[in-house]
Amino acid sequence: MKDCADWIRPDWPAPPNVHALVTTRNGGVSAPPWDTLNPATHVGDDPAAVAENRRRIRTLGGLPSEPLWLSQVHGSTVADDGRVGQEIPADGRITRRPGRVCAVLTADCLPVLLCNRQGTAVAALHAGWRGLAAGVLEAGVAAFAQPPEELLAWLGPCISQAAYEVGAEVHAALLRGDPGAGAAFLPTAPGRWRLDLEGLARHRLARAGVRALFGGGFCTFGAPDRFFSHRRDGTCGRLASLVWFS
Repeated sequence: MKDCADWIRPDWPAPPNVHALVTTRNGGVSAPPWDTLNPATHVGDDPAAVAENRRRIRTLGGLPSEPLWLSQVHGSTVADDGRVGQEIPADGRITRRPGRVCAVLTADCLPVLLCNRQGTAVAALHAGWRGLAAGVLEAGVAAFAQPPEELLAWLGPCISQAAYEVGAEVHAALLRGDPGAGAAFLPTAPGRWRLDLEGLARHRLARAGVRALFGGGFCTFGAPDRFFSHRRDGTCGRLASLVWFS
């Protein structure tokens, strides 16, 4: 069994006091179909296994504190770090306090980590198609309350365009108010397209003024030994994307 050796440490030119980590499905104790490192409480896994997985993430990942977990709702709310110890409904978290760990959970949706060049604020965002349509990336950028040119973004593992076919509802929602989003769709049949979720996120971040974009290139669907994928597996665990500063 693989362990935490295959977890991802983002390679981006963030300030040296900014730290980030993405877990994989390996290194935990959960039984199938959540095997093995599932930190999500909402997918039907044994709560004791989830608690142990979270402990391992905190310990093996060198986290300074328990992550600020969210109850994700596929919206655009980006919460601050004022409420800890409870999973509040939001799809992003920002902190300006050292040692506070922002976290999002994904299993095909795109995790986006943000920091400023000063190393004084970080954020984690959960960007599926609904969140992109709702404006979660724009909300995350705005939450820094500083020029977007001073921000860096890192894009984590998500489902690739080759594996992600969507219908007219998704196409219409994402093009509404953003005709440039059409470049992220590849038609496959009448009323069907393959969506480049990562490419669309890059477009939306650039449109919001963020120029320093890094990461990408990981397909959750195509790597069953490393990543959870809801579209591939149905019931499954979640990957944790984490960012903090010291």
